Amino acid sequence: MLLTLIRDDQGQDLIEYALLAGFVALATTAAVTSVGTSLNTVYGSVATKVAAVK
Repeated sequence: MLLTLIRDDQGQDLIEYALLAGFVALATTAAVTSVGTSLNTVYGSVATKVAAVK
């Protein structure tokens, strides 16, 4: 019975797709966070320059 459970590969594809989706979500979150931080820096710089002109 134990050998049958070890050799059974049913559901393996679902686990692989779930892991892939998790990695994609993690990479997307990291990219969006990085872009958000960069945009915040750029907008802060622009705001400082605009305030200095006024």
